[in-house]
Amino acid sequence: MHIHILGICGTFMGGLAIIAKGGGHRVTGCDANVYPPMSVQLASQGIELFEGYGKDQLSLAPDLWLVGNVVSRGNPLMEGILDRGDRYISGPQWLAENVLGSQYVLAVAGTHGKTTTASMLAWVLESAGLDPGFLIGGVPRNFGTSARPSNRRHFVIEADEYDTAFFDKRSKFVHYSAKIVILNNIEFDHADIFADLAAIETQFHHFVRIVPSCGRIIANGMDEAVGRVLTRGCWTPVERFGVPEDWDARPVDASSFQVFRYGKSLGKVAWDLLGDHNRLNALATIAAADAAGVEPALAMEALSKFENVKRRMELRGTVDGVAVYDDFAHHPTAIATTIEGLRRRVGKARILAVLEPRSNTMKQGVMKDRLAASLAAADRVFCYSANLGWDPALALAPLGDRVHCLDDLDRLVAAIVSEAGSGDHVLVMSNGGFGGIHERILNALAQRSGAET
Repeated sequence: MHIHILGICGTFMGGLAIIAKGGGHRVTGCDANVYPPMSVQLASQGIELFEGYGKDQLSLAPDLWLVGNVVSRGNPLMEGILDRGDRYISGPQWLAENVLGSQYVLAVAGTHGKTTTASMLAWVLESAGLDPGFLIGGVPRNFGTSARPSNRRHFVIEADEYDTAFFDKRSKFVHYSAKIVILNNIEFDHADIFADLAAIETQFHHFVRIVPSCGRIIANGMDEAVGRVLTRGCWTPVERFGVPEDWDARPVDASSFQVFRYGKSLGKVAWDLLGDHNRLNALATIAAADAAGVEPALAMEALSKFENVKRRMELRGTVDGVAVYDDFAHHPTAIATTIEGLRRRVGKARILAVLEPRSNTMKQGVMKDRLAASLAAADRVFCYSANLGWDPALALAPLGDRVHCLDDLDRLVAAIVSEAGSGDHVLVMSNGGFGGIHERILNALAQRSGAET
């Protein structure tokens, strides 16, 4: 079957393309914006890409059009598909009907930590010899790809609460028929489709309602919103992590922590990941793997070899003593957590935070009042202010003269490089390609160093 995917460079749809191709289908796709790592992944799979959504793509005449949620009415290609009466379907529904129906699905949900936790869980199952399939919204370094089909039983999926398609406004995760569900945390996000936190909790409640009683829910025991969702009705056994009476973790030192269940020590995880949030991700992973039949000791050993995910505090390079990192953080909670993790690693060294408020929620300014506090631990803050409907300089005014807001990318890079000195850490945070700013900064630093010598 020939499948053409609209919005193929999104993390979900790109992963879907890889799974469909692995299932023997001919896969092509189109998107308006193409950037790594997804563009690199798709090219390596031999998947043909088309720039934009032109009606000329109708001549491809695929057997099925897969429509991503980036596509809306008025999209020229979608209008052509509708006018011709061609067969189309959403990505989550196609996945449910063609892949997940025969799999034992482990789904990782929550506002933060989905990608990292799903990557950990897939790696633990892989280390246990279970050869899982997976679809993750990032590229786990242990696998080198964001998605993989499998003929075995288990499938790990990052379960997103965002809507499915313009013709299906349910959250993606209701399609997945999960047996084991991790509920990491729930915060307000996606202001373009949700009115408030209560609306998001309702979607999670719908998700919880369809987890079978023979399954398991692994819930963050410290998260009040998760607790509210469960009290609305739950028909599945629940285990909680992050609490002394169930699954718990206690740091041993900066690079290891002890795992406890019901107050009894199960062993230690030694790794390079930073922050309390990653310990919680690990606890959720160990509990979910245990529910799938993997011994905690094996899970802890696997996590000691976990290499994290691309674009999660990823060191892109060091030039002239200046380290440049790439991170996906785009929500105030994630921004604060990311800076806190780097602070623990670098101590008193300067952190230059570089932010692109790119998500729909951030562009609308819904989170602007929380932004200054989330960046407070940085020594300098550089904000890309183009295409925003609010004034970031005003929102970040509490940070004083530490802040530089610029709407021109070249000027932004120049300001960062002018400020950066040996021993500094430049932390770039965006959920998009950010105009290749990481390489621009590294190249500009190299040019500066060459000019000085």
